[in-house]
Amino acid sequence: SAVDPVLLSSFRLLGAAFFLFPLFERARRRYAERFGFRELRRSIVPGLVLAAHFVSWVIGARMTLAANASLIVNMVPLAMPFLLFFVAGERIARIELLATALGLTGILILSAGDFRSGDLAGDLVCLVSMLLFALYLALGRRNRDIPSIWLYVVPLYAIAGVACLVAGAGRLGTVPAFPAKEWLLLLALAVVPTIFGHSLLNGAMKHFRGNVVSVCNVGQFVFAGVLAWIVFGELPKPAFWPAAILVVLAAVIALRGARDPRTSESVERT
Repeated sequence: SAVDPVLLSSFRLLGAAFFLFPLFERARRRYAERFGFRELRRSIVPGLVLAAHFVSWVIGARMTLAANASLIVNMVPLAMPFLLFFVAGERIARIELLATALGLTGILILSAGDFRSGDLAGDLVCLVSMLLFALYLALGRRNRDIPSIWLYVVPLYAIAGVACLVAGAGRLGTVPAFPAKEWLLLLALAVVPTIFGHSLLNGAMKHFRGNVVSVCNVGQFVFAGVLAWIVFGELPKPAFWPAAILVVLAAVIALRGARDPRTSESVERT
């Protein structure tokens, strides 16, 4: 897509909120006694963080290789333990510190390989986007007591979409010129990675330890690399492979630590 990053993020989020609104309304009627303005406003801060993540993600992903961008954004399991500790009060395990060190080593290898190729700036933007992504998921973990996932994610998408729309108001004049291809891409972004992807992630955060969810999400960079090769003809650079190995190893270590009751809470009762 060639749509402005802010408008792209806005339409993607507002489209997801629109399609999911019937589920929100059904859940609102079902839990009328347990859901009001107090619960609704708990989506505001995560929504603003999600808006910043989406905009920075689009910018960063366009500045570097798809495989690099996806690998970096999947460093979430490495940042998540620290954010969960400060945001949701979940304890940091020693083994997660080891995982963090390995993952950061992988990213340094990847970024070092990009220093001369001009992709380093894109890698850094994706790194910031990853931190925003991790913070948004950690906030979702804190809000897991909201009775229905739709009562949380639909306002979340709507708030994030409106925030992006306000930020991109000066570019709305370009909307009538969007070709049919761009509208199809926006629809696909709203349905596949937002309605299915992000809603599933937020739903999982209600029932599982936060770092386990982010670890299970880490494998998507492999699919992103393969799809980028098929669609765009992008071949990952040599530095991508050792970096990927270290990040995957770090994720496996983090997952094993989350499973070990001696080092972390292996089962979260919600």
